[in-house]
Amino acid sequence: MVTFQDVIIYLQGVGVADVLLPFILVFTIIFAVLEKIKILGEKSRRYNVMIALVIGLAVVLPHILSPSENDVVNIMNRALPNVSIFIIAILAVFLLVGMWSSKKFKFGASARGWLTLISFIIIVAIFTYAAGWWGGGYLPNWLYFLQDPGTIALIVIILVFIIVIAYITGGGEEKKEGGWKKFVKALGGEEEGGE
Repeated sequence: MVTFQDVIIYLQGVGVADVLLPFILVFTIIFAVLEKIKILGEKSRRYNVMIALVIGLAVVLPHILSPSENDVVNIMNRALPNVSIFIIAILAVFLLVGMWSSKKFKFGASARGWLTLISFIIIVAIFTYAAGWWGGGYLPNWLYFLQDPGTIALIVIILVFIIVIAYITGGGEEKKEGGWKKFVKALGGEEEGGE
């Protein structure tokens, strides 16, 4: 029985990662840039395709005919996974920043700033820990409790509970008091109308 892993290994063996993917990437980027800047005129699609094809082949053919450690395809194959990790980290930060700065959450400006900063620190910590930059992938002694899946599940449940309560107690725009203040007052036992 053929597995998906066998198919990927076969594709790697026939040169998909070394020839086809770098060619498609270079061709697409060059063609898109030429179409955007229109350096050869408005009706130059055929010329743009030919130029992108030649540049794509010029990148891939030296790798096929005389591979070396520092050819363009090897550099791309080493660099692109790191670039993609960086892009994923940036997107994760943007998602968290967008979540905390949403108009549905009526936190104060300082609370949004603190939550954004904490989110950024958490994302950096997660990615540096996954990369093994913390002494071989081990957490410091004071953060060792975070390696327990039960502890992480409890922290996530508490954070989700706080976010849901803050979202539910946050009313519409006609209310003067935001949901976060109401939530803090409810935790402190103060009444809504009290000073």
